[in-house]
Amino acid sequence: MEAVFPTYARWELEIVKAEGTKVYDQNGKEYLDFIAGIAVCNLGHRPQVVQKALEEQLNKVWHVSNLFQSSLQVEVAKLLTDNSVGDLVFFCNSGAEANEAAIKVARKHTQKSKIITFKQSFHGRTFATMSATGQEKIHTGFGPLLEEFVYLPYNDENELEKAMGDDVAAIMVEVIQGEGGVHPGEYIFLQKCEQLCKKYGALFIVDEVQTGIGRTGKAFAYEHAEISPDVITVAKGLGSGFPVGAMIGKKFLGETFSAGVHGSTFGGNPLAMAAAKATITEIFNSKFLQDVQEKGDYFLDQLTNGLKNIGNVRAIRGKGLLLGIEWSEGATEIITELRTHGLLVLTAGPNVIRLLPPLIVTKEEIDIAVNLIKDVLLKKAAAIK
Repeated sequence: MEAVFPTYARWELEIVKAEGTKVYDQNGKEYLDFIAGIAVCNLGHRPQVVQKALEEQLNKVWHVSNLFQSSLQVEVAKLLTDNSVGDLVFFCNSGAEANEAAIKVARKHTQKSKIITFKQSFHGRTFATMSATGQEKIHTGFGPLLEEFVYLPYNDENELEKAMGDDVAAIMVEVIQGEGGVHPGEYIFLQKCEQLCKKYGALFIVDEVQTGIGRTGKAFAYEHAEISPDVITVAKGLGSGFPVGAMIGKKFLGETFSAGVHGSTFGGNPLAMAAAKATITEIFNSKFLQDVQEKGDYFLDQLTNGLKNIGNVRAIRGKGLLLGIEWSEGATEIITELRTHGLLVLTAGPNVIRLLPPLIVTKEEIDIAVNLIKDVLLKKAAAIK
């Protein structure tokens, strides 16, 4: 990797083959993948329905630009709006770009600049989305950030009420803070965000980049809280590993994001739309989503029961198939140890083990993962004593 900027702390591991919930390294070793490309491969690796759609599109057209009509964009947009409270969709290439669009539409629509986000949030690494992110480690070294972002404590209604006013353009919130430690938003808190946005004429933006596209057992995680965001951002799970993102907005924002206001060269290109259409047609199925909910509940129960006697486990939290185990110390060694046993997981902050299996994971595979996690944590707990 000597010719590549060292922006990632890479593992000494290369994945050369993948299918379903399994991946294989350069030495042929098999791993059960509970990272799924960081909540990207929701249908598992190389789902045949998506691969077939991409192969068919490869033989038609790859790219022509957004100067032309696109029936595929219309079909994918309709799938997204039919399964959300939104009416219109802007297509881009990533979660950061989707959040960048959300920030722009909020400021332009309201003609205000202040945006409230939350401590330990993560919204991306462009200058605007980095500025929206409530983590100092993401900001360090880049000089002055984009102005007028206010970071409040997550799940704190009192602080939110004190900070809101007529000068606020938007509240931007994750339903579950993924990168920030797998912290679910309390439903009453999320509902308060919506209420205050309506009261003060601000936009309510929900960042569903990690939680959307079935991850929590609903098409979008905000549905659990019975809220109605003005803007929803998605990416990760939208294309089964093909780069694609989207900002979904309500109809009244159509005049704000008019011709020439915003754009993306590759956004909504035919290959991305083929992947997205095949992916969400599978996932936005009530039986599929019900199955995800049941497996998520099962996973949480198995972890809770299996780890209840390990004192160094501080908390187990999350929703659906986005779960986190808070450990008493740094979790990096645990991640490494699990990897040697053939289970891939990752961190969320310094001391949280984040679990993101493909949505097609079986209960048998969940049992394998829970037993491996239990064995490793017991060993680590004994060493700490």
